[in-house]
Amino acid sequence: MGEIVVVRHGQTEWSAAGRHTSTTDLDLTREGESRARALSRALRNRSFVAVVSSPRRRARRTAELAGLTVTDVDNDVAEWDYGAYEGRTTADIHAEAPGWDLWREGCPGGETPQQVADRLDRVLAKLRPMLALGDVAVVSHGHASRSLAARWLEQPIAFGAHLTLGTATISVLGHEHEIPSLHQWNAPPS
Repeated sequence: MGEIVVVRHGQTEWSAAGRHTSTTDLDLTREGESRARALSRALRNRSFVAVVSSPRRRARRTAELAGLTVTDVDNDVAEWDYGAYEGRTTADIHAEAPGWDLWREGCPGGETPQQVADRLDRVLAKLRPMLALGDVAVVSHGHASRSLAARWLEQPIAFGAHLTLGTATISVLGHEHEIPSLHQWNAPPS
């Protein structure tokens, strides 16, 4: 049984500043490009039956620099839609909405946790048959990747809050005795 190798995109100006970035299509910073290239060393001994990428430039460029050939661009692995909170930091949001919690509430004008869970469940349903053939890479974003892991582990989407994830990192979802498990999380490029 193959593994799902989750690659978070490299740094952008907004990710470096802690700004929520969903639909805004930003390029990688110079540091983001450098770290994305470094991912290729960690991925060089793997072959993939499929590489699924978010449609955002930052994800597709990370895949390219990491030496991955994208076989499927899928909106279902794009970042949460932050709606009215797009481009804002959590501290800024809390100044006007104390106690706001993305994982519990979602975003006004954006997605709810249930909507994110539904689309990532679709992704996993698509990937599971591919795992019989080998490993699959998913190039995505911070909150979306954390949510994907939560759903893989058969947990509510809010479980993703417990999974810190840096930019340009590799995480691996697999099985332990046929039970979905977390094999590696938040590993930086070596």
